[in-house]
Amino acid sequence: MAIYERPPMPPDAVGLPARCYTELSWFLREREVFFGKGWVCVGRTHDLAEPGDYRLVEIAGESLIVLRDRDGLIRAFFNVCRHRGTRLLNEAEGRLGNTIQCPYHSWTYRLDGSLRAAPHMESSAAFQPENLGLIAAAVDEWDGHLFVSLEENPPPLAERLEGLVELARPYEMGRLKRGARVVYEVKANWKLIIQNYSECLHCPANHPALKKVTHYLSGDNGPARPGFLGGSMDLLDGVETMSATGKRRTLHPNLPERLHTKCQFYAVLPNLLLTLQPDSMMTHLLWPRDPGHTTIVCDWHYDPSDLNQPDFDPSPEVELWDQTNREDWRLSELTQLGMASRAYRPGPYSNREDLLYAFDRLVVERVGDPSAS
Repeated sequence: MAIYERPPMPPDAVGLPARCYTELSWFLREREVFFGKGWVCVGRTHDLAEPGDYRLVEIAGESLIVLRDRDGLIRAFFNVCRHRGTRLLNEAEGRLGNTIQCPYHSWTYRLDGSLRAAPHMESSAAFQPENLGLIAAAVDEWDGHLFVSLEENPPPLAERLEGLVELARPYEMGRLKRGARVVYEVKANWKLIIQNYSECLHCPANHPALKKVTHYLSGDNGPARPGFLGGSMDLLDGVETMSATGKRRTLHPNLPERLHTKCQFYAVLPNLLLTLQPDSMMTHLLWPRDPGHTTIVCDWHYDPSDLNQPDFDPSPEVELWDQTNREDWRLSELTQLGMASRAYRPGPYSNREDLLYAFDRLVVERVGDPSAS
């Protein structure tokens, strides 16, 4: 195990002011910049395994239907009828037949979004069915991860992920399938979750299970990019993976030997936390609800050969990480409470919190100076 040194922090390396975590107007600006523009991860392609499978997601206050159509293509549509604006679907997920029908006036759409039927509209001169299909959102995929953008002409997803694609390629994430899920409701700002994930200075005092498998000073961060930030941590001697047992499952088949004893972690902005282990993958999807509330969907993904074992049990990974998650959420919630105090003043960052400082600068660059009105 190596101990990685970090350069000193500059004099202006202090946290963001409280309004960035507590103020609704700032939250709405920030949500539009980070979630209303660019690419947002909405899950895995395996979530939509069969034609007709769909799930609803909310991005920047918009409800979207993400589905697999009859030709096997994954599409996303705004959950809005083109007649009177009625919300089409309300169940969080399910399987559709060949169409989506509005509950109000029975306008009916094919799964490719085109309008199939609109009762009693033949006498309307304004009715042009070829122009009244569902409004689509852009969809793209990266090695099994599914992304949606609300922009009409978003930049290529590959551009946003530049640098990360090569770092993650050896893990062949598209092969992996979900074996467990835990959903958390956390009373903290979404940025606090990303910041907590991006440093381990807090680990010795707060994560008794985690410190049995890695050392907090083994973190080796790469340079922060506009689309992601993160690095790796070394496993302790004798530990094969980060789990309650430390015992490895099936090793990723094309993983270089140098990665056999490392765990890589990346915050893929704005909402995917990607943890890559020698034998599995953990993902967190962050869904900001308001300045002090974030829904977090944590999934564990495994090699199909492990999942197909009759005695497959994900509890070693879930036990360690669910405990660690809850410890992190408690810290994030306590920080949220403290930031609401009139006594809060942003404090200086340690040189082991360099990714937090980089993330803060990105927020200011994209959203604006929080000291301005």
